[in-house]
Amino acid sequence: VQLQASGGGLVQPGGSLRLSCAASGFTLDYYAIGWFRQAPGKEREGVSCVSSSDGRTYYADSVKGRFTISRDNAKNTVYLQMNSLKPEDTAIYYCARGSPYGRRCPRGDMDYWGKGTLVTVSS
Repeated sequence: VQLQASGGGLVQPGGSLRLSCAASGFTLDYYAIGWFRQAPGKEREGVSCVSSSDGRTYYADSVKGRFTISRDNAKNTVYLQMNSLKPEDTAIYYCARGSPYGRRCPRGDMDYWGKGTLVTVSS
């Protein structure tokens, strides 16, 4: 089982990035998949989740209305479209696998984590 996050980079405030999480070794649509982030000196926090059972999406209040999570089952990939980026969005972003047929992405339920991709929002 592997998860590979990519798509990070340096972007100016107000800009956009799309992160990808490519899964291998398992069928992605059977699992809840979450995006998390960790800023320097802070704890890892949940950003967004897409459930397995019904495809519902969930967002942290800090990113609601700006970020969109989606999945492409044919490519076994989950995306995180990030718009209107702010300096406080600067962090390493990780994708992780949750429970099979899971609806949510509690951090303690995530069993496999990708290595992360760095997003820096700065002028």
